[in-house]
Amino acid sequence: MTISINAAFDSGNIVVESVEGAKARLSIRKDRESDFFQWFHFRVSCAVGDSLELTIGGLSDSAYPDGWPGYAACASYDREHWFRLDTSYDAGSLTIRHNAEAPLLWVAYFAPYSMERHHDLIASAAQCDGVSYRCLGTSLEGQPIDCLEMGSGDVQVWLYARQHPGESMAEWWMEGALEKLTDPADPHARSLLRKCRVHIVPNMNPDGSRRGHLRTNYAGVNLNREWDNPSAERSPEVLCVRNAMDESGVDWAMDVHGDEAIPAVFMAGFEGIPSLKNAQMEKYKAFQAALAANTPDFQTRLGYEESAPGKANLSMSTTQLAERFGAVSMTLEMPFKDNDDLPDAEQGWSPERSKLLAHACLATLDQML
Repeated sequence: MTISINAAFDSGNIVVESVEGAKARLSIRKDRESDFFQWFHFRVSCAVGDSLELTIGGLSDSAYPDGWPGYAACASYDREHWFRLDTSYDAGSLTIRHNAEAPLLWVAYFAPYSMERHHDLIASAAQCDGVSYRCLGTSLEGQPIDCLEMGSGDVQVWLYARQHPGESMAEWWMEGALEKLTDPADPHARSLLRKCRVHIVPNMNPDGSRRGHLRTNYAGVNLNREWDNPSAERSPEVLCVRNAMDESGVDWAMDVHGDEAIPAVFMAGFEGIPSLKNAQMEKYKAFQAALAANTPDFQTRLGYEESAPGKANLSMSTTQLAERFGAVSMTLEMPFKDNDDLPDAEQGWSPERSKLLAHACLATLDQML
């Protein structure tokens, strides 16, 4: 039997170059109006027992070539449980091998978080006691930028994710955060919501998410380079969120992402902003230390190089919010690969671990406040 491959669905992305029996040569479609590409998500129709060999080529020119060595592709038979496949990388080609155990196999760069699941998440959370819903605006293709708000305290906390749509672990983190915050029996949630007003934007880039983009919106714009000057024409997603932040103010903020290359969970901060205050940085460092103590899935050894004093890129949300509001803001990065400190041979970094990390982050914020 000759296999068939299809990606004509929500977040799908693959180009079929050739198929011969159970072998296929593939490539990844670039983000619209952009040269970024790295996200893939497709379905394989096959016979049980087929020895699949799927080779994705042209990856030397992908957005983050350093992300491929040591990476293993994600797969699922039921689109609920995701596991890792036998994967190797050599000279710009990623080769995935698997003996099929069912007639349909979904393969993805990371466990996808569909727009349908997003709407289920919003609908479910919006019905919970104490939660209010706001549509902050719409994307370039007219999709809502959903915001859920809760809590009665004076401290303004903003949590937002998927500026880069291919970083789907970020919305799994958001699902975990909402599970915790809407659980009336959770003591950290109850305590936190007395101290804070929490504003949650689970998906800032619904167009890119649906289209199977790695990093950009419908216009090919990287939203996390628009925070100093967002516009309705290029980046209405950022404009509407930043306008809402201007209304409420921001005391604490977390921008949730995924990193292609580094096999660890880590944070990036705002060290190089012009108006940096010692107390602001002390709170950020204290949060990192407390989170590392609360969960072994977080560490502070690996991460990005800090900006030099006064040299922060204020087009990025974390630095813009720290400068604009004096906020304690941070970018949380989770791996596409695995956490090498606590490796999981079956799943690598997973949706489940992303959700548990959200629980730890919120418990840590409650302790900090």
